[in-house]
Amino acid sequence: MTTNDYTEVDKAEDIKVLHSMGYAQELERRLSRFSNFAVSFSIICILSGGINSLAQATSGAGGIGVGIGWLVGCFISLTFAVAMSQISSAYPTAGGLYHWGSILGNRGTGWVTAWLNLLGLITVLGAINVGTWTFFLGAFGPALGIEGTLTNQMIFLVIITGAQALINHLGIKLTAKLTDFSGYLIFFGSILIAVVCLLSAETWDFSRLFTFHNYSGDAGGGVWPQVSNAWVFALGLLLPIYTITGYDASAHTSEETIKAASSVPRAMVMSVIWSALFGYLFLAAFILMIPNMDDAAKQGWNVFFWAFDQRVGTGVKEFVYLVVFLAQLLCGLATVTSASRMIFAFSRDGGLPGSAALSKVSPAHRTPVAAIWTASVLSVLFVWGSSVVSVAGTSAYTIVVSCTVIFLFLSFIVPIVLGMMAWGTPKWDKMGPWNMGRGIFMLFAFLSIVSMILIFVIGIQPPNDWALYITVGFFILTAIVWFAFERNRFQGPPLGDIIAARQAAIKAAEQAVGETGH
Repeated sequence: MTTNDYTEVDKAEDIKVLHSMGYAQELERRLSRFSNFAVSFSIICILSGGINSLAQATSGAGGIGVGIGWLVGCFISLTFAVAMSQISSAYPTAGGLYHWGSILGNRGTGWVTAWLNLLGLITVLGAINVGTWTFFLGAFGPALGIEGTLTNQMIFLVIITGAQALINHLGIKLTAKLTDFSGYLIFFGSILIAVVCLLSAETWDFSRLFTFHNYSGDAGGGVWPQVSNAWVFALGLLLPIYTITGYDASAHTSEETIKAASSVPRAMVMSVIWSALFGYLFLAAFILMIPNMDDAAKQGWNVFFWAFDQRVGTGVKEFVYLVVFLAQLLCGLATVTSASRMIFAFSRDGGLPGSAALSKVSPAHRTPVAAIWTASVLSVLFVWGSSVVSVAGTSAYTIVVSCTVIFLFLSFIVPIVLGMMAWGTPKWDKMGPWNMGRGIFMLFAFLSIVSMILIFVIGIQPPNDWALYITVGFFILTAIVWFAFERNRFQGPPLGDIIAARQAAIKAAEQAVGETGH
């Protein structure tokens, strides 16, 4: 569905749904169904995580880490997306997970969900842009004479994160055009890499995709410590799990999406499915191109560049690198969009310090300007601060990033579990147009719980064992803050009579930004 098909009646219905949840249409509805899909597809960005985290498979279980492991890991992510899609159809708001956690549970569960999601989004934005720097350094650093110093990294991050924030600042229309382009670019880039790899391969030995070898320890360049065969395969699942996340962006941009109640859930699910398929396409082709799996495993995190140096000519190689680099830049752009909408939504309910400023929407651009720049600045400060601090000889950045995915998936599972308990009760007695039925929702919700346990257990294994202490510490700290300060202060999203009482304020807020819908 395109914006050209969007009638005034459709718009009025979208705004009516938003008003029924106590919120004004301050953001501008510019995203088509494809654009909403493209935001999540761009954040997942298989050309970012699929390449930058590739060693988790090639230096783990070898070819089977992609041939089988990629599909298993993608299905794990899909279970969350399917369960969340049902909830997103009933509650299509920018707060997404936070809003669901509050309505299906209570103020406390909503507040915890918000902080889990917010910390995950800020740190993942930093991690994505650091990954882009790492790729840029490997692809173009030698030719440009750029060294991998912390100073150079921070200059690079300030420039690209600032550009991503500025584009978001200038309006959802420009952002949507670029993320739409990003969606097509990821499809093109995946096919391009697959074709280049297949044409450059000496032979197409498909058995390599199903061949297991334990490359943990020195055999895999020290990517993983020495572990058993079962554990090395399980650790390799982090490649798809780390990559296939961020699809909650479709929910965070609900208030900017046309026919959000039907467009958002579909986009969320399809972004995972298409990422899984096209990721498998180019990663499987890459495994077939590798000259020798034993030698590839020894390369560790440099495996992508090493294999291309071995097999691909200079001109073609540089073109591939340019396509991947551009896709990674746009991945960060979409992540700024998602993180800023989360900050905006949480702030309009008074959930953050400086909420009055953070929830402001620019009348000129119809974007949450303060939230955009806050998300961007915090991500850069996080990278800088954590990079100069070490814990037990390990960079604090590495330790915190290992928690990022755990935090994000925990923010997914809270509203899913609450949805299981709330289905059919007054808290959730009305389904949206995307309705899978209770049986299918309960099945995928249960699979999500099993998947969450698996992700947590894998995610705290060495060398990421510090993730356990950080996660436990987070919950202890949040419990202290909640019971000592927030329980009596934070009111959560509007419910019941409060919604009716806010209608005059909603009308004033819409007039302030020039919204003419009804």
